[in-house]
Amino acid sequence: MTLKRKHLVLAGGGHAHLKVILNLQDFVQKGNDVTLVSLSTYHYYSAMGPGMLSGLYEPGEIRFNIKKMAEDRGATFVQDSVLRIRPREQMLLLKNGGSIKYDVVSFNTGSDIVAGDIDENEKNIFFVKPISNLLQAREYILGFPSDKRIDILVVGGGPAGVEIAANVWKLTRDRKLAANIVVMSASPLLGNYPQRVQMLARKSLQRKGIEITEHRRLKSLAKGNALIEDGQIKQFDIAFIATGIRPSSIYRESGLPVGKDGGLSVTSYLQSVSFPDVFGGGDCIYFRDRPLPKVGVYAIRENDILYNNLLAFLQGGMLRQFKPQRSYMLILNMGDGTGILWKNGFVWNGRSSFILKNYIDRKMMKKYQVSGEADEQKPSGGER
Repeated sequence: MTLKRKHLVLAGGGHAHLKVILNLQDFVQKGNDVTLVSLSTYHYYSAMGPGMLSGLYEPGEIRFNIKKMAEDRGATFVQDSVLRIRPREQMLLLKNGGSIKYDVVSFNTGSDIVAGDIDENEKNIFFVKPISNLLQAREYILGFPSDKRIDILVVGGGPAGVEIAANVWKLTRDRKLAANIVVMSASPLLGNYPQRVQMLARKSLQRKGIEITEHRRLKSLAKGNALIEDGQIKQFDIAFIATGIRPSSIYRESGLPVGKDGGLSVTSYLQSVSFPDVFGGGDCIYFRDRPLPKVGVYAIRENDILYNNLLAFLQGGMLRQFKPQRSYMLILNMGDGTGILWKNGFVWNGRSSFILKNYIDRKMMKKYQVSGEADEQKPSGGER
């Protein structure tokens, strides 16, 4: 009697799926079919995105060729995105009109920027996600003539906004472009972090001549004008949107149980609370046991659990629980070869902090860059 082949579908090729993708031959050799669905043939490592903006890293140094990784290991790659999920039918409806049946599906679709009234079609407005937008922004800035002063607006005062401002400063300084950089935040700069972290970041940005405006909420952004809620208008040549993030709305709209943020609600096994054949990791999930910050360290640590649990679910093995650490380390890339490190109340500022960050990031790339990405110079595709 021939056993029916089971079909594993990976929706998204983000941080939490990297170990699964790297080891897809383990699934295929056990008689399973595997399909990876992603809008992009590449996945960019978000922690190194600001460094790519500044020119510290080349695109090939910070991305994974997930299409080649999957196909080299016997899987099928579909360049598309999931529009709806029909969990009772075990079916995914795709944006381009197709559909895929699954026996097990795992979601790692990342998150979207939460923004107000912003014309996303404006060529000089760049959302910091997907990370490939930062490469486009870099090329856009380098297209300005050297004798023109560039007004650059960074909307958002969290870690992403701080790193973008610092690294766009490095880009313009290294290329001898005159730039007026403003960070606009609806709340205090890095308001969710200790006062010493806030103070160090503020001083670093101010030393670079970057203006910081706090308690200023953006109302709309279009045609080179930022309308503030108090009625003032600020003009810009280029704007970066680095405001808050939230998971895709597909889970709520598909009738799957979601958490307070709209993320796919999962148990400690990274398994849907209602549909055992649905798994997920990264920014797109809501961890029912304890809501987690949307930071990459948790997605990376979910790699081992998703690899084990997807294989176990398909083959009838034991599932493992994900036990997230209580705290995480944040290191901000301040664009001048220094970093600001924070963990468990400990704060360290200086070159050694950035050296540590660079070491950790390059170690991550070395582990998963197995398809010749570092030798590629030209970007291709987008990112999630």
